[in-house]
Amino acid sequence: MKTADVQKLYEEYVMPTYARVPVCLVKGKGSRVWDLEGKEYLDFFPGWAVSGLGHCHPIVVNAIKEQARKILHISNNFLNVKQAELAKTISEASFPSRIFFCNSGAEANEGAIKFAKKYGSETGRFEIITMKNSFHGRTLAAMRATGQDKFHQGFQPLMEKFLHADFNDLESVKRLVTDKTIAIMLEPIQGEGGVCVANRDFLQGLRKLCDEKDMLLILDEVQTGMGRTGKMFAYQHYDLEPDLMTLAKTLGGGAPIGAFVVNRKIKKEVLTAGMHGSTFGGNPLVCAAGLAVFKAIKKEKLLTNTIRMGELLEQEFEKLRTKYPVIESTRGIGLMRGLKLKEPSAPYANEAREQGLLINATQGDILRIMPPMTVSAKEIKLGMQILDNVFHKLQSKKSEGSSCSNH
Repeated sequence: MKTADVQKLYEEYVMPTYARVPVCLVKGKGSRVWDLEGKEYLDFFPGWAVSGLGHCHPIVVNAIKEQARKILHISNNFLNVKQAELAKTISEASFPSRIFFCNSGAEANEGAIKFAKKYGSETGRFEIITMKNSFHGRTLAAMRATGQDKFHQGFQPLMEKFLHADFNDLESVKRLVTDKTIAIMLEPIQGEGGVCVANRDFLQGLRKLCDEKDMLLILDEVQTGMGRTGKMFAYQHYDLEPDLMTLAKTLGGGAPIGAFVVNRKIKKEVLTAGMHGSTFGGNPLVCAAGLAVFKAIKKEKLLTNTIRMGELLEQEFEKLRTKYPVIESTRGIGLMRGLKLKEPSAPYANEAREQGLLINATQGDILRIMPPMTVSAKEIKLGMQILDNVFHKLQSKKSEGSSCSNH
């Protein structure tokens, strides 16, 4: 079978909900993937950041194989050793907490939203403030929480009541707070929103505001969590704790798992038996994978590697910015980085793919680059050499076109 054959099957049998590129990936190892025809790519946006440990990390693969030989799935009506161990591991790596397991980031955010609304139900509070340019998922509540109108089109009437404030503008948030507000929800770094990093004063100001008003601070760490920024969770850069934190993506190392983490400082029982559930959530297979992710991060000192490789990536970005004026600025923390361009970014991501480098274009003019935490200095430099070639080629074409139009 060839890529064209797979495309035909997609056209006939798969819903067209994704803007798919004509590449069929069939194998991955570390920072590299191979397509059906055998072409090799350096993957600097692995699985939309799901494969934060790279593709097919041996510790994760072995844990999945070992668990698969025992039992794949059990009902959440029964006790599950792996789920209990993973909940304990997450709590000890973050803050004293209780955890609900689900299957994705959107589900984790739905659960956090549901928790907040139930928490506020006794006092008649239900409004949730989120940020403009945020992204929290595709399900109905998570989509409504997302502060981008393009995701809302065609799904009216939208769920009530979510209000969208300006990111990194504390006064903008305060203006939206009413006696009906129960929570403030945001990403410490807006990923799909353009790799925008929350200011320290902004996030600490939100924590103080929530404490004063008895509101919940919900941090969506679906993309930033599990070491991506050089700390296990991004909130740890800010000297504060959230009331709720949502996780997914790298948590399973490639296996589908999500979770929302509830701080034990919330004393009252909010969601009790029968109020929330997930058939597949936290089954033995995915929890074994999650435990293996924590093990790999610790054993291979991947937080340290993330800091070092993030610094190297930023240095390489600065070289490109100096060389190509089309690059307006760089942004990000650890291995969650972005290049803001002065023109559309999609042609650069497309050309990079043609040259064997997989990266992401978002928000029209941002190149999002998020190598796995296992990436090496040699791979970073190779990726940036490819990107250099991409900028050289597209800028040269632009110059040629401009000089031709002058004759």
